[in-house]
Amino acid sequence: MPATLKDVAERAGVSRSAVSRTFTDGASVSEKMRRRVEKAASELGYSPNFLARSLTTRRTKLVGLVSNNFHNPIFLEVFDLFTRSLQDRGLRPLLVNLTDETDPEHSVKMLRQYSVDGVVVASSTLPPGFAKAFRDAGVPVVHSFGRYSSAPQVHIVGIDNAECGRMAARELIARGYKRVAFLGGPEQATSTQDRLKGFAAELSNRPEIAFTHSFADAYSFDAGRKEMLRLIANNPAEAYFCGDDVLSIGALSAVKDAGMSVPDDIGLIGLNDMEMAGWENINLTTIRQPIRQIINSSVELMVAMLDEPDRYPEARLFPCEVVERGTLRTRG
Repeated sequence: MPATLKDVAERAGVSRSAVSRTFTDGASVSEKMRRRVEKAASELGYSPNFLARSLTTRRTKLVGLVSNNFHNPIFLEVFDLFTRSLQDRGLRPLLVNLTDETDPEHSVKMLRQYSVDGVVVASSTLPPGFAKAFRDAGVPVVHSFGRYSSAPQVHIVGIDNAECGRMAARELIARGYKRVAFLGGPEQATSTQDRLKGFAAELSNRPEIAFTHSFADAYSFDAGRKEMLRLIANNPAEAYFCGDDVLSIGALSAVKDAGMSVPDDIGLIGLNDMEMAGWENINLTTIRQPIRQIINSSVELMVAMLDEPDRYPEARLFPCEVVERGTLRTRG
């Protein structure tokens, strides 16, 4: 049987409350007592039951990490960085899949059943109201990769998606393309809307450049491939800004299977700079999103909110940059 708090108390010759205080953050206990208890715990192989302790402290140290796009490989990196960053700060991540979830109230109810201390919504597609539902329920929340607002209702950490659209347009203009297009993710996704908005705005003063747009069913390889195959059959553009790397890689597959060449026949630029984008057989020119900085900042805000739940919401934006590889023609 696993050692209990009572066993440790008896081995150390102290009260059970002394053992409890030793393993409770911020509790008053002398250094001599701490060493005595920790030695006994080590000898017995005792590990504190944090869930049981939460009944007393009313803090579980659980942070819900919720997302709705488990099909996108970029989230393997996101989840890895988030879970490690939370654990490094003594918090415990609870990963929740909301792929088919549309009702924020249901999600709030589910997370509250787990007694989480806070929630990180890690999604660039969910509307701002989704994260706000947690705040309205009194749950500290940070929306990572969320839609920027100058007057946010919850903490938002991410990038300026509209500016990324403008960056992509400027790259295509600089390389002399005359027929360009936006191949976005789901039309209802806020990231798709903002990236298209910026892309179109940058091209609005360039009447000599023909511009079209279309949408894939999801931010996924299969969706990007399917949409590009459709476009190739209907007079494709010279170059595409695909609103995500995984869409770009699906589009790249479609172009090659159609017997065409990238970038000679069709140019592609993505967004994210996921690890796969740099693989030799992909070599995708893309816009790098600083994922590690976004995650570190999100966790920093969550830690601060656990101590100060009424902290005024703020939006933190991180700049992006173009990563030059081999899927666009060289600049003229």
